[in-house]
Amino acid sequence: MKLPMSDGEHPSRETHRPTETVVGHVMELDELKSVYAHEGPFVTVYLEGRAPGEDAEKQVRLRWQNLRERLEGEHADAGALDALEAALESGQFGEAQTNGRVLVAAAGDGVVLDESWDAALGGGDTAYAGRLPELGAHVREAAQAVRVLLVVTGQEDAELRRLVVAAEHEPDEVAREEVRGGAVESPHHVREGALAHRRIQRRADEAVRQNAKEISAAVGAAVAEFPPDILVLAGEVQGRTAVREQLSGDFAGLLEETDRGGRGDSGAETALLDEVLRIAAQHSTEAEAGHAARLEQAGANRLAAKGDPEVMKAAENGAVDTLLLEQGTDTKREALLLKTGARTGASVAVVQPGTGLPDGVGAVLRFPPEG
Repeated sequence: MKLPMSDGEHPSRETHRPTETVVGHVMELDELKSVYAHEGPFVTVYLEGRAPGEDAEKQVRLRWQNLRERLEGEHADAGALDALEAALESGQFGEAQTNGRVLVAAAGDGVVLDESWDAALGGGDTAYAGRLPELGAHVREAAQAVRVLLVVTGQEDAELRRLVVAAEHEPDEVAREEVRGGAVESPHHVREGALAHRRIQRRADEAVRQNAKEISAAVGAAVAEFPPDILVLAGEVQGRTAVREQLSGDFAGLLEETDRGGRGDSGAETALLDEVLRIAAQHSTEAEAGHAARLEQAGANRLAAKGDPEVMKAAENGAVDTLLLEQGTDTKREALLLKTGARTGASVAVVQPGTGLPDGVGAVLRFPPEG
């Protein structure tokens, strides 16, 4: 996708896109423009997700009070702290305890971001007060999340689940729908071998195909509404095979198939979700490697920057197409890089640790750097 030039770019400057490598998903920083539109100073709070209990409300209050006292010691804006407290008071404490949250408040403007946050269990609560919001952890998680459309199918119907899988977490189910085929005939074969029943057998086969056609149409509509990184096809073998044969070739690059799982069986459900996690983790690893390969490929065309000074200069010039952050590495001036990237329509991706990026940061550029 060719991104528009920022106000600071020269209209005559030619914008390039390096030859594409398969790279997987990214986070578009445009999603954070409304946050950066505020002047600040800001207070950023991450509440870790934990198993809820009967005292969930009390626990969240205590955790927040500990953070507030620390922030007050750092002279955080009192109005921003009050706004965060009001947001937590008005929410469902049990939900905050289970899912975790990331909140940002701006001085004079109240809460400007309130999202679910799936930090790894044991990571703890964190809070920051400063001139910019500290959204690096939120952005990294969003960039690594894998969108999965899980289709658990039988011969007559299917269940479509829209999932978001963050690293080291159970799938977060966004939506679920039931699809039932409209075939009048039963898809189940008769067991008798009489010649008179062959016609019924053929009708049963046709019923399976008709149901599969309708299920695959529903899958196509779901893909359009919820574009996934992976389409996982599971369920009973005959129904699964029939749906796969009906799916358009457009889905070939998304499709993963598994014989794990079933409906109405808790053990099979656990096995299926484990398989979804495995597939998503493999996809994420491949995507991260693809982003690193894309950076090297871009470098051959002078469309890459590495290290904080080069990347910051490119970001300020509106040249960054995709900002690459190394997993597990603290990036210098990350908060400022994210704000600058949001202003110029950049995206963010995460690469594997040990890639050797100076300062843990790199960028694929829209046009070569000046000089």
